[in-house]
Amino acid sequence: MNPFYKNLSLWIVITLMFVMLYQIFSEQRLAETPVSYSEFLAMVADERVDEVVIQGQELTVKDTQGDRFKVYAPDDPDLIATLRSKGVHIGAKPPAESPWYMSVLVSWFPMLILIGVWIFFMRQMQSGGGKAMSFGKSRARLNSDQSAKVTFEDVAGIDEAKEELGEIVDFLRDPKKFTRLGGRIPKGVLLMGPPGTGKTLLARAIAGEAGVPFFTISGSDFVEMFVGVGASRVRDLFVQGKKNAPCIIFIDEIDAVGRHRGAGLGGGHDEREQTLNQLLVEMDGFESNEGVILISATNRPDVLDPALLRPGRFDRQVVVSLPDIKGREKILRVHMKKTPIAPDVDPVTLAKGTPGFSGADLENLVNEAALLAAKQDKERVGMMDFEEAKDKVYMGLERKSKVISEEDKKTTAYHEAGHALVARFLPFTDAVNKVTIIPRGRAAGVTWFLPEERDFKYKDQLQSELSVAYGGRVAEELIFNRISTGAAGDIKMATDLASRMVRSWGMSDLGPLSYAKDEEHIFIGREIAQHRDFSEETARRIDEEISKFIDNAYDKAQSVLKENIDILHHLSEVLLEKETVMGSELDAIILEMRPGFDFPSKHEPVPTPAPDKSEKADESPEAVSASEAEDATEDSAAEPSSEDERDDKSDDKG
Repeated sequence: MNPFYKNLSLWIVITLMFVMLYQIFSEQRLAETPVSYSEFLAMVADERVDEVVIQGQELTVKDTQGDRFKVYAPDDPDLIATLRSKGVHIGAKPPAESPWYMSVLVSWFPMLILIGVWIFFMRQMQSGGGKAMSFGKSRARLNSDQSAKVTFEDVAGIDEAKEELGEIVDFLRDPKKFTRLGGRIPKGVLLMGPPGTGKTLLARAIAGEAGVPFFTISGSDFVEMFVGVGASRVRDLFVQGKKNAPCIIFIDEIDAVGRHRGAGLGGGHDEREQTLNQLLVEMDGFESNEGVILISATNRPDVLDPALLRPGRFDRQVVVSLPDIKGREKILRVHMKKTPIAPDVDPVTLAKGTPGFSGADLENLVNEAALLAAKQDKERVGMMDFEEAKDKVYMGLERKSKVISEEDKKTTAYHEAGHALVARFLPFTDAVNKVTIIPRGRAAGVTWFLPEERDFKYKDQLQSELSVAYGGRVAEELIFNRISTGAAGDIKMATDLASRMVRSWGMSDLGPLSYAKDEEHIFIGREIAQHRDFSEETARRIDEEISKFIDNAYDKAQSVLKENIDILHHLSEVLLEKETVMGSELDAIILEMRPGFDFPSKHEPVPTPAPDKSEKADESPEAVSASEAEDATEDSAAEPSSEDERDDKSDDKG
């Protein structure tokens, strides 16, 4: 209903209520006291009555003292003569009648109520949203406001995805450019990527660039407790899209309705499957949805039904990955436009120190830095604010109130010093950014690394990472001749890494074979039973190879710390005194105690036999390009290939 008519109806009802109340209370005047007719005649006889107003059979009497009262008089023909004989002033009024509007209101009020109720329910049945009798209507919201539209300039760090989706924008602007040669624009685009990488923002940017209606709905809005509601809402959604064509329909988190059919334990043709079937028909049925482009986003593409991903439905699958170092720099610059930044802030340095951060993480980083600066009444956000915000985002708030015993503090110092020294004395390790024993979150101390972002990791790199993980545990054992529970996180990470080296990456003596566990979930249409494709003897050998990697890494860390135990003691003392040691300070301590020490290179080339001159002439262009591509890969920065690699940035103690 129009807001104007809604307000008008409200004021009409309020006015009628006031009229009724006035009419009711105006007839009941408390100052007028009723008197019996015999008492009234006695007062007339005693000449105590000054004035009488006759209104039908009701008399309004005023006595000589000025008091007023009412008297109900019967049909007395001698009343007028009696009053005249006593010299009473006589007035007359016609009998009281109800106002015309009250008569109309009383007679028509029930009918008006019935008509109003009927109109209300009819409008509710015809309208959408969450109103009565509208279960099957789509809950998609139409965003056509161009005042706060998002464009591609607001999206950074995902240039490949922007380029891929630029064709969608060009088609919506000029369809004939593509259709003149018989081409067909993709019906659907599936955006895949981790949470926070900008999938929803990218879809809004497409609508903003194209200048067309943009319908947005969540996948969970389709399915409710009523049977057939989801399928009905899918039909209504596409009907709305056809009416507003050309347009874009964006379904966020489509995995809520697009999961693999035929789950192992659920069974049956449930409501969710009905919704999915209707979506499949609408996307590629007999009817043409010309000008309606469906864009969906999900961070679980592995659970989607194969029928949903075939050409003709989702023709394109765009991967929106975590940004690399250049992408993170661009994202930081976009978010820094809204914040006054101090001259010492370097987005490049911040981008290097935030590997694995998504666009949402970087936005949160800038926001936390701004809040910290505002808390200290600063005019601009400085680099120290960003460093503090980064530590807070990674590990949590600094626990200043925590009481730590001297023994635990000393153990933590040696633990973190062990990590840092092993990382600096072994090749192929990440650069140490900072070592601190200030407790944050659940960690008693942290060793920060600056991991180099590469597409691949090699066996010698992973072996060095294993040794770094055990550096803290080995330091505790060497110094205190006892071990603590502080290395639980290190042990878990190292065990998982060694298991992957053997099971998934074929880096053991078992050869290039995969023994990875089947981690598929049974509720997305997979088999309930888990099959193991190797024997018990092979399982025993796998365990032996994992133990061999762990033992070698442990011995390597032990050897490094025994040879440099004096540096270990000195670094621990500095940590106990300053609580935080930066990477440059760590290198200075090592060079002070080991003058002329040559730090192992992070990029030591793997020795390869020199090519024979006869073979060099026959070297194919493919081989040359492959070599150049490998060199480019070595120098490029990419996101970590697994979740565990991101966790390697910090080592928790406790």
